[in-house]
Amino acid sequence: MRLIGMLDSPYVRRVAISMRCLGVPFEHEAVSVVSTFEQFQRINPVVKAPTLICADGEVLMDSSLILQFIEAAHTGGRALWPSDPAELQHDFRALSLALAACEKGVQSIYERNLRPADKQHAPWLARVRGQLAAALAGLEHEVVQRGAALAPRDGVPARQAGITAAVAWQFVGAVEPDVAHAQAYPALAALAAQMEATEAFQSFPPVGPGVSPPAA
Repeated sequence: MRLIGMLDSPYVRRVAISMRCLGVPFEHEAVSVVSTFEQFQRINPVVKAPTLICADGEVLMDSSLILQFIEAAHTGGRALWPSDPAELQHDFRALSLALAACEKGVQSIYERNLRPADKQHAPWLARVRGQLAAALAGLEHEVVQRGAALAPRDGVPARQAGITAAVAWQFVGAVEPDVAHAQAYPALAALAAQMEATEAFQSFPPVGPGVSPPAA
């Protein structure tokens, strides 16, 4: 399988790290939806990252759907989710907050970097930043309450909610450093530091072309 997309995208990065943690072999191809649009378009006309090219050539999109497929078809029952329904609900809550933070970070990038300066709408950007801060506050609360469950186990990330929370923290810190202060979200920052120290995270850094994992 081939995973297409740049690792500075939190959606691409969460898929790459998760597949690594699940022991699923794949090739990563660092193709940008912006700077190499035409190249990406030849791979997937929709130009959406991440894109997963399955073994039979079929193209899948959306990070959550890709990971659902991977766990259903390629892990032999291994999963990054708890089996207890109550714990699963809590993980879904944390994951939804992390993904919301990523979404607002992306909206901020588009408004500030892709729209001409004279066309940028300050009230819209303020709203997006407020939503981003609310998502981080909610995620901080979840980590305070359940940080041990989300943290790596024996140096290996074990829960999707923890993986995505850490990826989201790095991403929003890079795109909105004035919003993502470690002093304001110490538990989330500490969890992210633990995750970033693991082999899976270091194998797929958010800058540079990334590292293709060896065949399993």
